[in-house]
Amino acid sequence: MKKKAGLIVIVAVMIAILVIPVPTGVYKDGGTREYTALTYKIVDWNRMTGVSIYDETRVYFFPHNFKSIDALWYYEEDKVAYTLTAEVLEISGKTVVAQLISGDTADKICFSTEGLEELDVASGTVVKVTYKGGVMETYPAQINAIKWEISKDLRHKEYPEQWLDKETAEKYDDDIVGDIVITEIYANCFFATRVIPSPITIKINGALSEQWCVGDQVICTCENTYYDSENHKIEADMLTVEASDWQPEPGMAYKPVIYLYPEEETKVSVELLLDGKLTCTYPACESGWQVTAQPDGTLTDTRGQTYNYLYWEGQLGARWDMTKGFCVKGEDTAQFLEDALEKLGLNRREANEFIVYWLPLMEQNPYNVISFQEDVYTDAARLKVNPAPDTVIRVFMAWQKADAFVQLPEQELTAPERTGFTVVEWGGTEVN
Repeated sequence: MKKKAGLIVIVAVMIAILVIPVPTGVYKDGGTREYTALTYKIVDWNRMTGVSIYDETRVYFFPHNFKSIDALWYYEEDKVAYTLTAEVLEISGKTVVAQLISGDTADKICFSTEGLEELDVASGTVVKVTYKGGVMETYPAQINAIKWEISKDLRHKEYPEQWLDKETAEKYDDDIVGDIVITEIYANCFFATRVIPSPITIKINGALSEQWCVGDQVICTCENTYYDSENHKIEADMLTVEASDWQPEPGMAYKPVIYLYPEEETKVSVELLLDGKLTCTYPACESGWQVTAQPDGTLTDTRGQTYNYLYWEGQLGARWDMTKGFCVKGEDTAQFLEDALEKLGLNRREANEFIVYWLPLMEQNPYNVISFQEDVYTDAARLKVNPAPDTVIRVFMAWQKADAFVQLPEQELTAPERTGFTVVEWGGTEVN
C-alpha cells in the first residue's frame, strides 16, 4: 500500500510539473509577465510598442515554451497596432499616397482603404492611420491600414487665416474662456469649446506643448480677449494652460436660454424668480433684463449690443420628478431629442442649439433616463414677461446616466401652437 501511495504522489507531482505553470519572469518592457510549465508557457504581454501598449495574453505550447521572451515576440509583431499621421498627397480609387508627418516609417506611405470607413478627404487632408504588421520596403512604403480618421492635430503647420475681426468684435472680460476642451491644434494656436457644450468656438493664440492633445480638458488664463456674439466666436492670447477637473454638477440648471419673438419690434422686460440662486447670466441680469426684441428673435440691450437669447444658469431647490419619461440608448439620443423637441414645440434652430449643448454629455452613456419637467420646473423658476406673451413654451430636461435599461411610464409630449408674441425657453440638468 505504501508503494502504491508513493507512486500516486510521484505521478501527481509529475503531472503538476507538466501542466501547472509557475511565475518565471517579469520584464521591463512595460510589465510583461511569464508563467511556465514543462509543456507550455503563458505570457501576459504588456509591452510598450512606441505609440501604445500591446496588452494580450498568449499561450505557447512545446517546444515554443522554451523560447526566450524576445523570440516569442516575433510571433506577436504582426498583431501589434501602430499609429502614424500623414498628409494626403493623392487618392486613386481605394489607394492613398500620403506624406508622413509622424511615425517610424519612410517619408511617404501607401495604403488601401478597402473595408475602411469612407472619409471626405482630398489632397492636403491630414489623417491619422492605424496599421498592423510590418512596413513593406517599397517606395512609397506600404502598410496594412485597419483604421483611418481625419486628424485634428495639425501642430506641424500654422493657422494662416484671420479668424475673428477684432475691429467689429467686442473687447471682453478675459475670464470668459475658463474650462474648455481642445478640438484642434496648430503650431501657433488651438481651437476649443467650453466644457459645457455651447455654439461658441474659441481660438487661443499661442503654441501648445506636446503635453496636450485633442480632446484634453484644460483651463486657460488669457489676455486680449474678443467676443464676436453674432458668429459665436471668442479669440484670446494664451497666458497659462493646465488640466481641468471640471465635472457637471448634478442638480444645477445649466443653460436655460430664453428666446423672445414679438410680432413687431417691442421693448420687453423679463424677470426671473428662482427657488434658489442665479450663478451666471448673459447679458448681465440684476433685477431683470430690458431688451428690444425683433420678430426674428434678435435682442438688443440698452448699450446697443445684440443677442440671440437671454442666458442664465442657477442652483434650484426643486426635487425633479423622474417617475415618468424615457430610457434611451446613448447612441440613439440625438434622434430621440430631435423627435421629442419637435413635439415639445421647439423650432429647428432652437432644437439644434439644445442638442449641440447636451448631446456630448449623453451620447457615450449606455443609456440615458430622460424626463421633461413641467410644474416642478416652472414653479421653481417663475418667468415674468412684460408685455405678456400670447404663447409660452418652456422645455426643461432632467436626465441621468444608466448602465442598463430602465422601465418607466412614458411621458406624453405636447406643445401649444405658436401664435402672437411667443416666448420659448429650454434648459436642463443632470440628476444624481
